[in-house]
Amino acid sequence: MQRAGEVQEVAQGVAVVRSPDADHPDLGATLLDENLDVAGRVVDVFGPTDQPYLAVSPPDSVALASLLGAVLYYRD
Repeated sequence: MQRAGEVQEVAQGVAVVRSPDADHPDLGATLLDENLDVAGRVVDVFGPTDQPYLAVSPPDSVALASLLGAVLYYRD
């Protein structure tokens, strides 16, 4: 498991995750929370290349606001 980053913001149906470094999950990758539950899929990568932001679309079963401040992970 690799750390994808921490959810910094939630807006317009996505969670914005700040990646700790340039090594980040690919588009379409599934992100997991600390309990290994699905938190969402990466739908966009943007911002600086050394610490990009990831736009994550959560499944309908996940309340978007509950992700704020959460650390998310991905399988490499």
